[in-house]
Amino acid sequence: MNIVYNGEMDSRAFKDVLGKTIPELAENDPDVIYLDADLMSCIGTAKWGAAHPDKAINCGIAEANMIGVAAGLASQGFKPICHTFGPFASRRCFDQVFLAAGYTGNDITVIGTDAGICAAFNGGTHMPFEDMALYRAIPTATVIDIADANQLESVLHQVSDIKGVKYIRCSRKSAAKVYADGETVPVGKGVTLREGKDAVIFATGIMIHEAFMAADILAKEGIEVAIVDMFTVKPLDKECALKYAKETGAVVTAENHNKIGGLYSAVVETLAGEIEVPVEYVAVEDVYGEVGPQDYLRERFDLTADHIVRKVKKVLSRKAK
Repeated sequence: MNIVYNGEMDSRAFKDVLGKTIPELAENDPDVIYLDADLMSCIGTAKWGAAHPDKAINCGIAEANMIGVAAGLASQGFKPICHTFGPFASRRCFDQVFLAAGYTGNDITVIGTDAGICAAFNGGTHMPFEDMALYRAIPTATVIDIADANQLESVLHQVSDIKGVKYIRCSRKSAAKVYADGETVPVGKGVTLREGKDAVIFATGIMIHEAFMAADILAKEGIEVAIVDMFTVKPLDKECALKYAKETGAVVTAENHNKIGGLYSAVVETLAGEIEVPVEYVAVEDVYGEVGPQDYLRERFDLTADHIVRKVKKVLSRKAK
């Protein structure tokens, strides 16, 4: 895997990747149909959608209906890709996703943008801290938290051929570049971004950048931490999780999500009964979101490199006992 992280922001925003890749998938595969809940303009697909009414459906601000239409298309062999903001892609249409898609075995892909604090000025009503928890509760669902533009492009080219309900969460803006252009990042596998012997940080999404910065701070103090991108939160890469838990004996998770039901929960559920190891988390506590710039929200909800550093030191102190 070609990892190119150097702390710089990617020149491509996530919305640019969505606006380019979704039309490409639909044009190259006659079975791919794109559905949106009146937010095509937010990811750059509006003009293409208007020009291709046979491949793009604007369902309006009716997310449950969008999922119902997608499930119907899937039942006839199509590969629907749905998009809306994260809270509407999860909370608002959950029963339809669970029953019309999951329970009945209809394969659909749902993309929820503005994940977690990335909702920023849209505020608490639009800030999904629980979307992964909801989708993880759907049997056989695949849940993915995206780190950078290249990973998103790679995942989009894979998910339509994966069975079941697939949920992808990401920002619309740019993030720190992690993967080289054109790199294939296999869904379902943890990706080692940095090796280290003292502890492991399992991170996802925008927290990958914070994990790297934390690792640099810790390295100056002689503490070597591994970083693993556990972007497929379900099904979690059990082999990878156990490997690093055993090798380091100390685990920290970092996610832009509620501590309940997300990466922390997935890691603890995976390790429990297999290995005794101290685990700490960096995640949103059991609270609602609020309005503000992303930098403020990162501090407000303790989603920072400094907080990861503190949790690594805490887990190391528990490891030593």
